[in-house]
Amino acid sequence: MLSRLAKRCLESQRGLFHGQLRWKSQDVGVIGVPFSKGQSEAGVQMGPKALRDAGIISKLNEIGCNVHDYGDLIIPTISDDPPYLNVSHPQTIAGTIKLLSDAVTKCRQDKRVALTIGGDHSLSAGSIHGHAQAEPNMCLIWVDAHADINTPLTSKTGHFHGMPLSFLVHELKDYIPYIPGFEWLHSCINARSIAYIGLRDLDPGELHIVREYGISCFTMHEVDRLGINQVLERSMEVVNPYKDRPIHLSFDIDSLDPRIAGATGTPVPGGLSIREGIYIAEELAKTGMLTAVDVVEVNPHLGSDHDKHLTLYSAVNIIQACFGKRREGNVPRDYSLPKPDKVLHKQNLQNK
Repeated sequence: MLSRLAKRCLESQRGLFHGQLRWKSQDVGVIGVPFSKGQSEAGVQMGPKALRDAGIISKLNEIGCNVHDYGDLIIPTISDDPPYLNVSHPQTIAGTIKLLSDAVTKCRQDKRVALTIGGDHSLSAGSIHGHAQAEPNMCLIWVDAHADINTPLTSKTGHFHGMPLSFLVHELKDYIPYIPGFEWLHSCINARSIAYIGLRDLDPGELHIVREYGISCFTMHEVDRLGINQVLERSMEVVNPYKDRPIHLSFDIDSLDPRIAGATGTPVPGGLSIREGIYIAEELAKTGMLTAVDVVEVNPHLGSDHDKHLTLYSAVNIIQACFGKRREGNVPRDYSLPKPDKVLHKQNLQNK
């Protein structure tokens, strides 16, 4: 007689090795956003090209995805775009994220998982807004060193890549000033539908917002104390306890430790390992509810050649994990073990 524990282990192994390793075909829409105006470091606009050059499209095809590349957004060029109320390049940013919002909505209406590759984290204001238009019940897992929830009035820099979430959270709408060009951008998500993972550099205003509105927040301290599996489980228990809500993963590459992702504009030591980053992506993929993914802040103009290689390697592997690649390997859905040709096999036996 098997003990209860042994039975549980056996069931776990059966699930792992008999079901979850077969490729699940997914329709994926890739949207590139070569955008850098939300921060000050040149080069992040080359992130989409660098990820394509690293083979992200072919690598997704290899794991059984049906990929439709929507190409890169054409970023509006506005020569006279002065700061307004502490937001730099407001017209350019507003125009870009509106284009992205529409593109992500269309991608979801086309029944494709929206993969947005950037570009700086400003773009998530558009991708999340567009996702919410198609799936209003979506929830958000935000993996980042930073909270990016400053309002224009709490931001120290005026860089929009540190503000996108504040424009989207219902509870903060009374704290967002009027900014020309942003009239269309309405709040679309509740604070308690957001879970942060990997934070380690928050401004005072951001920390106040996180605490005041009860946003689920697991800093690197909690990752170290609890382990990434418990952190992700607890995050999901808050924002998606029944795993029945569409999930938006917004993954800033600076959530990873700079030793493995140094080619980014605002690196912060003490970050996630590549194993922890991939684990998050794998587990969210297994829910079957991951319907939009952002991977942002890859800057191929920063760091050494080694930094660039490792950063792209990390980003590509995390994206693949979001769409079903498993570290133990994958078996195509239609795979069957080959048998020897019966006639040839018989002839070989007779010749012996």
